[in-house]
Amino acid sequence: MRYFRATVEYDGTDFFGFQVQPDQPTIQGTLEQTLSRIVGEDVRILAAGRTDTGVHARGQVIAFRCSWRHTVEDLQRALNALLPESVAVLEMAEAEDDFHPRYSARSREYRYFVLNRPVRSPLRARYTWHVPQTLDVERMNEVASVVVGVHDFATFGDPTVGEVTVREVYRSRWERDGETLVYIIEGNGFLRRMVRTLVMAQVWVGQGRWTAEDFQAALAAQDRSYSPPPAPPQGLYLWQVTY
Repeated sequence: MRYFRATVEYDGTDFFGFQVQPDQPTIQGTLEQTLSRIVGEDVRILAAGRTDTGVHARGQVIAFRCSWRHTVEDLQRALNALLPESVAVLEMAEAEDDFHPRYSARSREYRYFVLNRPVRSPLRARYTWHVPQTLDVERMNEVASVVVGVHDFATFGDPTVGEVTVREVYRSRWERDGETLVYIIEGNGFLRRMVRTLVMAQVWVGQGRWTAEDFQAALAAQDRSYSPPPAPPQGLYLWQVTY
């Protein structure tokens, strides 16, 4: 058995998230079925993160073991030949035995894309959240900086494993690229729906629905009842994982 790691890009629009679900198309299920077909044995993969329904990835990292007699490049080519157009293996290599795509990670970076203009874009609807009202990016960055550091983010998400809701955020900021706003956040880990809920809270600040004090009070409350709903999934990307 050989141990491989790979970087995967996917359009999550037509999938019910990353994790395998019965009778539903998922990224994990698609990768495992394709690998099993190629190598002629059941293959199970590990991943750096479990993206939700409709969420995309530019840099998802996976690892798996299988019996493969040919080169790494042959396996990558075989995968990309059989995977659907919405999923691609960007890089592949043999991994060290102690590598784990989740637990070996030093940080994860997510990016969220907001189309901020009066008229929606049918061509970009799968990949951005359209917000027609003008947003105050300066105010949004003011509260984005508040989440940098170690905090209990219980207001903004649910733990993926166990009950601990404390995470450390290394970067949190908004950038404008023409009519597109991009939220960049990097940390040691994230709660379920944490990034999307932070995005919605900061957009509320940008719209004037919340003040900076409202945002800070919600963070300090450590209570889900203080949370806004999460932003739509299509604007979110697992951008990269650092090891």
